[in-house]
Amino acid sequence: MELSGAEIVVRCLQEEGVEHVFGYPGGAVLFIYDEIFKQDKFKHILVRHEQAAVHAADAYSRSTNKVGVALVTSGPGVTNAVTGIATAYMDSVPLVVISGQVPTHAIGEDAFQECDAVGITRPCVKHNFLVKDVKDVAATIRKAFHIAASGRPGPVLVDIPKDVTRNKCRYEYPKTVSMRSYNPVVKGHQGQLKKAVQLILNAERPMIYTGGGVILADASDELRRLVDLLGFPCTNTLMGLGAFPATDPKFVGMPGMHGTYEANMAMQNCDLLVAIGARFDDRVIGNPKHFAQNPHKIVHIDIDPSSISKRVKVDVPVVGDVRQCVSDLIEQIEAALAAGQNTNARALQAWWNQIGEWRKRDCLKYDRASELIKPQYVVEKLWEVTRGDAFITSDVGQHQMWAAQFYKFDKPRRWINSGGLGTMGVGLPYAMGVKLAHPDAQVVCITGEASVQMCIQELSTCRQYNIPVKIVNLNNRYLGMVRQWQQIEYGSRYSESYMDALPDFVALAEAYGHVGMRIERPADVEPALREAFEAHADRLVFLDFITDQTENVWPMVQGGKGLTEMLLGAEDL
Repeated sequence: MELSGAEIVVRCLQEEGVEHVFGYPGGAVLFIYDEIFKQDKFKHILVRHEQAAVHAADAYSRSTNKVGVALVTSGPGVTNAVTGIATAYMDSVPLVVISGQVPTHAIGEDAFQECDAVGITRPCVKHNFLVKDVKDVAATIRKAFHIAASGRPGPVLVDIPKDVTRNKCRYEYPKTVSMRSYNPVVKGHQGQLKKAVQLILNAERPMIYTGGGVILADASDELRRLVDLLGFPCTNTLMGLGAFPATDPKFVGMPGMHGTYEANMAMQNCDLLVAIGARFDDRVIGNPKHFAQNPHKIVHIDIDPSSISKRVKVDVPVVGDVRQCVSDLIEQIEAALAAGQNTNARALQAWWNQIGEWRKRDCLKYDRASELIKPQYVVEKLWEVTRGDAFITSDVGQHQMWAAQFYKFDKPRRWINSGGLGTMGVGLPYAMGVKLAHPDAQVVCITGEASVQMCIQELSTCRQYNIPVKIVNLNNRYLGMVRQWQQIEYGSRYSESYMDALPDFVALAEAYGHVGMRIERPADVEPALREAFEAHADRLVFLDFITDQTENVWPMVQGGKGLTEMLLGAEDL
């Protein structure tokens, strides 16, 4: 039986078990949308902007470990999607983005809504394809899903001209994928793991440093076994929060620019750093020269060989799937312990005593007696009300850091944010994607009055599909992180960082058909949150918390500084 290219696209998505496609129709993809109309195996979510389509697909993937799918038209459809694609690329999120293209005979002629989708997206995708023959559609989509999900995950773009979706051919979906040039290493080198075991057993001041790679590989259980086996301190980067339980005493907090004092001091002063699925980002280790001042050994486990020794020279590189490598590492450590080798218990206890001294600094303290709402307090109360079990999405800025610091994530894939690219506007579409993937879960978007306005139109999407997320707006009437930097480094010259002419968010939420609440006193914070989750459980609730405008995120490592050169509060300015 012959099928059209559009029918083949839909069949391929069904073959891959896709449940939700986020998209926006246009001329170049109308044949595909016509076929979507005729089927009921997956649901299409009509967003209000293509950027939101990719963000929602991105969050759907982050929270499920499935490949997210977005569908956009040619020209502005695909250029609007680029921010979402780049966001997913920086955080290694598996996506397949299908874009329409002008007919093959018109490519290169500046046809209506034509752009070079392959050229534009090349720097921010794991791979991309331009399909010029209907016979290649099925094989290309099969490859796209395989590439997106295997190795170091990432977004893959499939650009399909309109005439290809109209043309017909015999359909057969490939059962396997074979690409000579793409064979990611999965199993780590056993000799390298053996070297790592010896360093681990001999370490006096060890530290386990983990990133988003642990979550992407579904290796949280293995990480917890490793930490419990060794009794070493553990830190999770912003992208790795939840990989190890934040309420476990062996967790020392998040490292980096706004990490805890104890995490940063331990990162800098350890004699062995076991890095797992992390990439030594500039926001994590600060100045590489300063980081290298103290002699220490580094073991680095990562699926991507290009990430190893990229910013920091490591002693024992291990390339492979994080879950497989950590399992093998545990096996070797257990064998060594059974053979009579041991960790240095006395030195480890002294190291924990030192970490205990650093913890006494209470680097996350804030004024709990304030008559103004402190944003940290809102996040703490949110954690209590949701019993730490909600999916939290965030936008980018101060509110993102407070969410990371004060919501204690004990489970993986519960913290959904833009780490690498730092994209404002992701919070609401992220919440949509997560809620559609987990309809029975509590899903909360922690945002700010600036970020939320970048994709505010998705309140309409939430209304259409009845997506009852809760929006916690920490409203300080400023571009908060910009204002903080301007205060600290630019002589308090607040150039274009004050948000003037803000909307009435309560009225705006109600105009979209949702519930709006404005909260101005600390005493009303917890009651408002409980009302949102209990009285309005099946409604989208926009909670506009009017917070202290002067509050800053502490600790803070300024650009170019080392991890131990932290500002712990206003007194350090």
